[in-house]
Amino acid sequence: MSHTAVQGSMGSRFATGKSSHRIYLFEYENFQGHMMELSGECRNVCDKGLKRVGSIRVECGPWVGFEQQNMAGEMFMLERGDYPLWATWSNSYRCDHLMSVRPVRMNPQDHNICLYECMNFDGRKMEVSDEDIPSLWCHGFQDRVGSIQVNGGTWVGYQYPGYRGYQYLFEFGSYKHWNEWGANHPQIQSVRRVRDMQTHHRGCFELA
Repeated sequence: MSHTAVQGSMGSRFATGKSSHRIYLFEYENFQGHMMELSGECRNVCDKGLKRVGSIRVECGPWVGFEQQNMAGEMFMLERGDYPLWATWSNSYRCDHLMSVRPVRMNPQDHNICLYECMNFDGRKMEVSDEDIPSLWCHGFQDRVGSIQVNGGTWVGYQYPGYRGYQYLFEFGSYKHWNEWGANHPQIQSVRRVRDMQTHHRGCFELA
């Protein structure tokens, strides 16, 4: 799955959990130049001595990177793995800046999300439990999503089918209006779960 650009500012929803997080930010592409290690949020990488972010390595996550300082602007999901070039964490091609990062708040409950056509949980409703939906249209639901209730897990919603376009992070809780997840209009056409072995152990092999 490609790493797609996200839009919005969700820093106010974050609350630090007990799960460990670790990310490495490098000044240049291919993990070269000055390196900064983080285990918690950073509201401005420049304050930490990093002039720019050219590559990223996520050791424990997931994380969210932001175009602007103080968790604002276009947003980028950063799940465990290597991001040697800017294009590997963004395919919007609108900007090449990453100025702040924070861990994603993970919820250990089984994944469950309710999508509503209108704001304030009104209109048609679509409930999704423990599966990814590459196209809401294929399930008989339109592309207009005005409010969302996350009852379990952590999710990402996408502007277009097939997990493309701007994406929006949905952590556990209620979103009465699309502005609350950083969108300028109520358009979502696909959703997927954010899963991490530290949080969701089902299906993982464990030694006796």
